[in-house]
Amino acid sequence: MYQIHKSLGQHFLQDENISRKIIQALMFQPGEAVLEVGPGLGALTKYLIALPEIEYRAIEIDKEKILYLLRRYPELEGSLLQGDVLEMALPFSRPFKLIGNFPYQITSGIMFRIMEWKAHMQLAVGMVQKEVAQRICSSPGQKTYGLLSVLLQTWFQIEYLFEVSPNCFFPPPRVQSAVIRLMPKPEHPLITDEKQYIQLVKTAFQQRRKMLRNALKEFFPPEQLQHPVFNQRAEQLGWADYLQLYEWYRHVNP
Repeated sequence: MYQIHKSLGQHFLQDENISRKIIQALMFQPGEAVLEVGPGLGALTKYLIALPEIEYRAIEIDKEKILYLLRRYPELEGSLLQGDVLEMALPFSRPFKLIGNFPYQITSGIMFRIMEWKAHMQLAVGMVQKEVAQRICSSPGQKTYGLLSVLLQTWFQIEYLFEVSPNCFFPPPRVQSAVIRLMPKPEHPLITDEKQYIQLVKTAFQQRRKMLRNALKEFFPPEQLQHPVFNQRAEQLGWADYLQLYEWYRHVNP
């Protein structure tokens, strides 16, 4: 038996067809390393550990679920880590893939963690709240376009794969879900200080109703703010535009 902890946002996937589709999206090749985030009751785990020559690890915050998985799959001994993915160290010393039904209340945090690990990751497949998936995949000018859209699209090619009904879970969540895939771009854009780049984009969206001339006035000298691009608002610029702004910023703040 097991308990469902609402505080952890636990909704367990029970649809085998959906589980298999998520596994297929991982595009696994024999011998690869895979980190599963939040294995829960093992909806994906049982398929992952059956993959040929997999180097498998998982992180789960709920100790009860770890004990449940070890009773059900004793071969997982040594592969399960109790802890928070937002605080864990890099899980492998070689390139790896990441997969999971992400707890919806920490999805943004997981996305920032994926960005931190991008140089080590081959791809990530995750189930998230549908609205978050749409936001991540949205384009400039759309209502859902925001900070996560720009940052993830800067470093990843993103695919909106398919949607998942609440009826596929127990207990059913009150929201629709969707599965996305993120693949690091073959050539990462040259950003010498990623924290500065993230802060620039974040500041733009913190005042998204203002023209960038006002939202970003702390980043640029008055004469540069006369450029026409600063007549626009944050959601009107694509990730390549933000890279250009960052390059201008670095030029005036070497």
